[in-house]
Amino acid sequence: MEEHLTVGRVAELAGVTVRTLHHYDEIGLLTPSTRTPAGHRAYSAGDVRRLREVLGYRRLGFGLREIAALVDDPATDPVAHLCRLRGLLTDQRDRAAAMVAAIDRELEARAMGIPTTPEEQLRGFGAQLYDTIGTAYPATRRTEPRIAARLWAALGDARTVLNVGAGTGSYEPPDRTVTAVEPSAVMRALRPVGAAPCVAAAAERLPFEDRSFDAAMAVSTVHHWPDPVAGLREMRRVAHRVVVFSYDADETGWRERFWLTRDYLPEFAGLLVGWPPLDELTRAIGGRAEPVPVPWDCADGLFEAYWRRPEAYLDERVRRAMSVWTRVGPPAEQRAVRMLGEDLASGRWAERNHDLLARDTAELGLRLLVA
Repeated sequence: MEEHLTVGRVAELAGVTVRTLHHYDEIGLLTPSTRTPAGHRAYSAGDVRRLREVLGYRRLGFGLREIAALVDDPATDPVAHLCRLRGLLTDQRDRAAAMVAAIDRELEARAMGIPTTPEEQLRGFGAQLYDTIGTAYPATRRTEPRIAARLWAALGDARTVLNVGAGTGSYEPPDRTVTAVEPSAVMRALRPVGAAPCVAAAAERLPFEDRSFDAAMAVSTVHHWPDPVAGLREMRRVAHRVVVFSYDADETGWRERFWLTRDYLPEFAGLLVGWPPLDELTRAIGGRAEPVPVPWDCADGLFEAYWRRPEAYLDERVRRAMSVWTRVGPPAEQRAVRMLGEDLASGRWAERNHDLLARDTAELGLRLLVA
């Protein structure tokens, strides 16, 4: 296709309004390559390809800011975008099919006068946490080189590595043979083209023989496992070495470590109820725990990453890639964001936390467990 298409023709083919295309241009999401002699927008083949990606992600429920980060990613080419879109659409189709099947089962049961339990009614509609937050991950959750260096050094001379709760593949060492395990279909679909092969399984039931791998690793995932201790014991079973990046919830004074949970989000404490103490986690793998400081410019948008960049927590795109906000619920999130915004505007946050601005790293309870 050598000739440019007019804005009206593109709108007709794409099934969107001309006003939508104008809006995409105004926000910098899709700027047409040229103008017609009459001054109207005109779209090249490359523009149309980008629009196809934008509309694909949009119809999957991504926000415009998330879409901009995805389509502007220099590491993802058009083929990779198509593969990712196909995976996400396939997952959406499969989940819809599962919901239809669940509805059909209940309709059949009702027709026969058979009551259904609340568990049965909800089973077909349940969603894993990462199916909810996973779509936001590519925009902000990237490998932080300094944390990666600690993780990869802890792997020692391991050549075969199992990544448990692998998500989209951050922190997978590029110079080793990696096998990934990830229960969320959304997260599996978002793994980049060329990533390590990924198995759909849970940490507590790893489908591998004893000592199948030189090492097993888990990064920022253990706190989401239904039974963390069982999952860690499984890692110990299938690998000679275990490396886990996690959080210490039982250290004295943890409530005062991070201004965000101390001053704005006390509901965070509720998320730690029932969380195994650090010594129990280390005993599960027979290892030790090492502190991991968070750099002020951390590239991985984990919950603690923006301790010296508080404005980031006002950005919904940033928050959506953090499981904490989904777990505490909208009322707590909205209140915390409102209070933080007010304190940043008034200068109160800077007054309370002025000592942070001189630090390059912060100790916020992140731990590396090594066995």
